[in-house]
Amino acid sequence: MIVLHGIWNRTEAGKFHLWAEASNPAKTDSRRSTKLAGAQRPRLHPFALMHDEMLEEVGELLGGLPLQDAETDTLTMRLPSTAKGPLPSPELVLSQPMDNKQMAEFRWWYMVTAALDAGTALDFLLALPDRSPMGMAFGSDLRFWIETARFCLELLTRQCFVPTLHEVVQGRTATCRANWEIFLSPEDAERMQQLARQMPPICWACVPPEERNVSLLQNIVQHFLNQSADAFVRGLLSSMSLLPARRNSRQSAITFQEQWVRALSSTDATFTAPGDAIKQFSTEVHNWLNHLQTVDTGAAFRTCFRLDPPEEEDEQRMDWHISFHLQANDDRSLLVPAENVWTERSSTLTFLKRKFENPQERLLTDLGKASRLFPVIEESLKTAHPQRLELNTEQAYAFLRESAPLLEQSGFGVLVPPWWQKPNARVGVKLRVKPRVGTASNMSLMGLDSIVDYSWQIAIGDAMLSAREFEKLVNLKQPLIKVRGQWVELRPEQIEAAIAFFKKKQARKDMSLGDALRIGLGEGTAEMGLPVLDIEADGWIQDALGRLSQNVPLSDIEIPATFQGKLRPYQLKGVSWLAFLKEFGFGACLADSMGLGKTIQLITLLLHERNKLNPPATPPSPTLLICPMSIVGNWQKELQRFGPSLNVMIHYGPERLSDQAFTEEAEKHDVVITTYALALRDKEHLTAVEWENIVVDEAQNIKNETAKQTQAIKQLQARNKIALTGTPVENRLSELWSIMEFLNPQYLGPGQDFRKKFAIPIEKYHDKYSAETLKRLIQPFVLRRLKTDKAIIQDLPDKMEMKVFCNLT
Repeated sequence: MIVLHGIWNRTEAGKFHLWAEASNPAKTDSRRSTKLAGAQRPRLHPFALMHDEMLEEVGELLGGLPLQDAETDTLTMRLPSTAKGPLPSPELVLSQPMDNKQMAEFRWWYMVTAALDAGTALDFLLALPDRSPMGMAFGSDLRFWIETARFCLELLTRQCFVPTLHEVVQGRTATCRANWEIFLSPEDAERMQQLARQMPPICWACVPPEERNVSLLQNIVQHFLNQSADAFVRGLLSSMSLLPARRNSRQSAITFQEQWVRALSSTDATFTAPGDAIKQFSTEVHNWLNHLQTVDTGAAFRTCFRLDPPEEEDEQRMDWHISFHLQANDDRSLLVPAENVWTERSSTLTFLKRKFENPQERLLTDLGKASRLFPVIEESLKTAHPQRLELNTEQAYAFLRESAPLLEQSGFGVLVPPWWQKPNARVGVKLRVKPRVGTASNMSLMGLDSIVDYSWQIAIGDAMLSAREFEKLVNLKQPLIKVRGQWVELRPEQIEAAIAFFKKKQARKDMSLGDALRIGLGEGTAEMGLPVLDIEADGWIQDALGRLSQNVPLSDIEIPATFQGKLRPYQLKGVSWLAFLKEFGFGACLADSMGLGKTIQLITLLLHERNKLNPPATPPSPTLLICPMSIVGNWQKELQRFGPSLNVMIHYGPERLSDQAFTEEAEKHDVVITTYALALRDKEHLTAVEWENIVVDEAQNIKNETAKQTQAIKQLQARNKIALTGTPVENRLSELWSIMEFLNPQYLGPGQDFRKKFAIPIEKYHDKYSAETLKRLIQPFVLRRLKTDKAIIQDLPDKMEMKVFCNLT
């Protein structure tokens, strides 16, 4: 077993040291070990793996990152030790017991590491799985940096970073360094402080005791955030051209602004300039950055800005209003209008039994700071007692889109109309689907690839618009418009997409039921690039979408009389769910945890299918059951026990049938059981039979899409497909995609698209939106219940865990 560690070392650019601790220490001479342990100079950590050994052990965790090119380095750390060596990490399971009788003290040790730069370290930490693989554990230090990297990614996605300039003057020349640094709002700063307080001691074990202080932990975290942000933003900008090309080489010299921008967007972050000349530019940069400084969050109140839309619509003039208030920090619903502030003659304002000290001074000071973020506020400062600000529509939109987030990040309160936060206050389309005229009405012949009739209509908010109505709104050339009593945002890119939508609306294109379902469950946008606000359905499609989205409850089937047993309520729900999906031609994955009765639920379904044919007009086609060889006999016994009326055929062994003989014999039985290995070997024989159902038990056996066994099983044809598994996802989301591709081909799209849309954002960046979207997409076709859920089964005893120690010989 090994424990993987990660330490951030605060050099100038920062290095992330990756090292691994093994359970088998190297053999050394005991007398020499004692002597060296007593010395003060560092010695090699006996449990640490060497560089190549470590990379070989963690090869599966690399995720394609170029760690093989990581710099081989060493790291010295002060660790708890005895005379025999350093104490092992708590996560490490040793092959030999340690002598705990010796007194422990701190000593210096060094280990060989793989040193990663900030950008590579961020990618590596974000790519690590939540759980370590078998035979490996993540140290507390590595787990801490994983959480810190995720916090950094969140800040980057919210664009919480700013450009900075640092200069060092030596004589007449100044060396300037341009960096990107994290900008923290008061809430984010508090989160960073909480994170720093949770830092494990091993994370600062490389810092000498004399250099440690009260702000050490916070400085380490902030240094990692800044260096990671700089590497991330710089990496994105390095491939872009931010400055216009110079056509004439005789043009004037490059300005300081241009040098700064180039240094921010290239691999070389430094530039030189005359010391006296750079001072003015540096002062301008720092003054600009000071505008973003947060207000005092330790006070009992803060300044708040509330934006209100025009009370009445006026074609000649539409005035928006920003009113100024003082807002209590411990009760954000308590607002003191600026009018009350200016009528107070003492230094203490009393409002609703609350006291506000020096309110006039605080309000004026905050308005001055806020005017740097929203310059329109300067107009109100021309009056002695500023109370409110009038805006036109363009200014109101600029406040909502640009200034309001900056003011919030700087610690001010901002109140905007509730419709601004609603996702439907935008341009989109509404979809209407119905069964195609002339198609079969038999729902059992339907499926996700069934072609449906559909129609699109443009919508703004809740209002449906024609092309002429939309054109009139566009001609207003306003970013905020009022449509039938509702304010909505109209962006230029949305206008272009809507115009393209109307142009292409006449172009007919088939839509499958799977496409409509994905849109209804919130995946992607319409084919014209606009978001889908709503979907309506008619006929059996309405029934199917309603039950798939769980808006309409499923009705329980009647338990067949031929079933020899008793179903629990949750098992009856599972059988009814399987029957419903088959009715509409959808594949199903029954993923109940082990012991909840997936076997008898499937047997009940098979009996239910045959009971519906009473009297049977034509014998139903057989069901092919593919399972591991070790449980073939178990399936045969369970079928005989719970469904004795089912004729079962075992296709296994050297005497098994083939060619026409197999086809004829299979059609005489209700269930044919075979193994995964024979599904590949006898693919031609199995393909010749028209199967009613194909069931794969222990479906994780088809998780590898490129395996020949998986490809052979997916080529088998049946009216319905079912997967039984207790672990639909073991390691990677690609395993879930492979199972879903067997059940409902093309529903989750090609594997490469699935990886871009879901696997990478979820596994590497822990994208909650992508995770929720994927959950909505697969939820109709995956049913998973757990034994620990008391709502599922109440008569199971509580789980008992006992530690039993075995002596190894």
